[in-house]
Amino acid sequence: MLMGPLSRTGRRVASVALAAAGVLVAGAGTAVPAPAAPLHPHERQRSWGLADCTAATCHFDVPPGTYDVRVVLGGDAASRTAIGGETRRALLPETAAGSGERVVRSFTVDVRTPEGEPTGADGTPGLDLAVGGAAPALAGIRVTPARHARQILLIGDSTVCDQPVDPYTGWGQRLPRYLRRGVSVANHADSGESTVSYLADQRLWGTVRPLIRPGDLVLVQLAHNDKTTDADTYRSNLQALVRGVRAQGGRPVLVTPIVRRWFNADGTLDNDTALLVNGLGVDHPAVVRSVATDARVPLIDLTARTKALVESLGVEGSKALYLTDDKRDNTHTSAYGADVYAGLVRDALAARDLLPARYLRP
Repeated sequence: MLMGPLSRTGRRVASVALAAAGVLVAGAGTAVPAPAAPLHPHERQRSWGLADCTAATCHFDVPPGTYDVRVVLGGDAASRTAIGGETRRALLPETAAGSGERVVRSFTVDVRTPEGEPTGADGTPGLDLAVGGAAPALAGIRVTPARHARQILLIGDSTVCDQPVDPYTGWGQRLPRYLRRGVSVANHADSGESTVSYLADQRLWGTVRPLIRPGDLVLVQLAHNDKTTDADTYRSNLQALVRGVRAQGGRPVLVTPIVRRWFNADGTLDNDTALLVNGLGVDHPAVVRSVATDARVPLIDLTARTKALVESLGVEGSKALYLTDDKRDNTHTSAYGADVYAGLVRDALAARDLLPARYLRP
């Protein structure tokens, strides 16, 4: 629940103070001056205040852009609070605060239209946050336009995207929870896309490419839907994506696809279905590795990492990672599996020195 003097009414809490308003509302319910900051053009049109939060949600009438969110967590009793937002994104992991303790956390969020999959519905305008966790207690919150934030753009398929409907969850949907303030995740992955369709659709590559800024990381994981793509075309498409990212000044990172949960009788993963070798004999992970080597592009070998994990867990233990029980689906991950796989991506970003350690959350 939201804590503060207004929480006793069960309705409103001290919640948001933006640079335009110059106020931070703390858990004790006292408005205190916040450091002034240059006004974003749209902040001159409206300042946000207490009415922007209810007991479990906050809505901020902001235009598309990148925003820093600073939250104060805790209350009179011990609490555990997590923050999600937009299209089921995980933005802050469950965070504990002791009785009477206040814990401050910050993160950076991408606000865009469409807010989820690029070919999906527009979603709700502005920034929507959800307050959750085992015992939630939000004592204060402040949202400001991000200044000079780094950006990670994601290009991928349904195993990566911001899935709109539970229980489907892409690993890109959970990646923000592993990042601190100063880095946003702009997830432009889209269900059903191959390298062929992603390049051809103006809503996808045609939209993403102009958004790439110098120095941005652009992670590319496309393979699951390249079932009829021959090896030469697949290779050429990956190379085109790499060239396009570099032409914008971005930093391409090739990501091999997560495995499908298809086992052989001996407990190893099936060499074709699980490891994404298509009907034409194209070994997608092998081609990705080859392109990364030839083009001198950083590689996150998510196929190898997820294969090792799934095989170590075995037939039964690995079920929790996928939608096996819910949907008889051994390709798409559960929220838990997406959390785990996003953690593997976080580990790879650290291991490859693609992001400074100060931006990475445990």
